[in-house]
Amino acid sequence: MAEKRRKFDPEFREGAVRIVTGTGKPIAEVAKDLGINETTLASWVSRARRAGTTPAGESDELERLRWENAQLNGATRNWSWSVMCSNAAWSCG
Repeated sequence: MAEKRRKFDPEFREGAVRIVTGTGKPIAEVAKDLGINETTLASWVSRARRAGTTPAGESDELERLRWENAQLNGATRNWSWSVMCSNAAWSCG
């Protein structure tokens, strides 16, 4: 039986792209952290770069600094999820 395709809302896609573009983390690592297919995330990043759009939200510099801080504190495992939850568009409660 064929698997049902998952749907992702625009805010999730933008957040995922923002993590890749803002932190410099590899697409494979971000995809694994978010529980999505690497090819799917690569497609979203490629599409955003071709369109020349940057997702709304925190600046890339702020996200990069948060990621570096998380690395220094040894808390990188759930970093991407916590950043997305801190964004006003997310409700992670």
